[in-house]
Amino acid sequence: MSSVVLDNIVKRFGSFTAVHSTSLEIPEGTFLTLLGPSGCGKTTNLRMIAGLLDPTEGEILIGGRRVNDVPIHKRNLGIVFQNYALFPHKSVADNVAFGLKYRDVPKSEIAGRVQAALDLVQLPDVGGRYPRELSGGQQQRIALARAIVIEPDVLLLDEPLSALDANLREDMRVELKRIQDKIGVTTVFVTHDQSEALAMSDRIVVMSAGRVEQVGTPEEVYNRPASEFVANFLGASNILESRCTDTGRDAVQLDVPVFGAVPVPVDKAPEVRPGPAKLVLRAEKLLLLAEDAEAPGMVTAPAVVETVDYQGQTVRYFIRAGDRQLQAINMIDGHPFAKGTQVTAAFRPRDCAGLPGA
Repeated sequence: MSSVVLDNIVKRFGSFTAVHSTSLEIPEGTFLTLLGPSGCGKTTNLRMIAGLLDPTEGEILIGGRRVNDVPIHKRNLGIVFQNYALFPHKSVADNVAFGLKYRDVPKSEIAGRVQAALDLVQLPDVGGRYPRELSGGQQQRIALARAIVIEPDVLLLDEPLSALDANLREDMRVELKRIQDKIGVTTVFVTHDQSEALAMSDRIVVMSAGRVEQVGTPEEVYNRPASEFVANFLGASNILESRCTDTGRDAVQLDVPVFGAVPVPVDKAPEVRPGPAKLVLRAEKLLLLAEDAEAPGMVTAPAVVETVDYQGQTVRYFIRAGDRQLQAINMIDGHPFAKGTQVTAAFRPRDCAGLPGA
């Protein structure tokens, strides 16, 4: 059963269309991420699901019920915003209990449900404190406890990790996914951070300029991007102009300047036909080897290192192969190649994807 359905949703603000005709089905229990840059329409979609905005066209269904005209407080949704929106004058326990008191939950049950929610977010002993006495990560957990204590049909998360520092953010995304897995609630998560989306999601909706570019699992959108936008937004990619010379049963043959013929697996180039095409090569799949190194089974080309961006365990290189500058992100084994070093750039055809040309 689909927990949330968007059926040809459109949202206009005056003459500006923030969300073009969008249809999505979110199966029950799914962790779905709306991913894209600022202004792409992801938060607008979330706010329409929440009931904070009315769609201009189309229908929204939650649990099979049309909710276009149902106010937010009657949709049984848990919502966590970027700024947490905790009441500073209320204790942690009262913050978590807020939604229960407005749902006519018996007073005899409230304390137990609040404590269960605090236990779930691993903050069992902070009920008597106030938000100002908690760290940012703890406040984020309390906001999550307040959202899940009402046992929502859908949990909506609007960039809830963006205010945290980098290390805490990584810890909290693991914790958030753990909690969602445990309670099994359908979750819609909004972020512009591709690493968050890839790490946490069952499915990802990549958006650009109010339109859905691709819907799929993290592995699908990363390894088989449906457009150049998706390839560039999710990670560092090299997009190489090429020409399709043959479409076989197992592989699509792309002729790439400098590298030559590259047999790309058919399932990674489903829309490519003979003629202009583009080869997508992730930066971490482009391996730099010594100039005279052998690379059996790999496509190779001579190159020179132009820039070295040392990142600790990895290094990002900008190299020149023919007239093209490419990116390569490699693990460091010993010392990185120095600027000006002649190298061999190598990759496996199975690590590439193909897109139709212009």
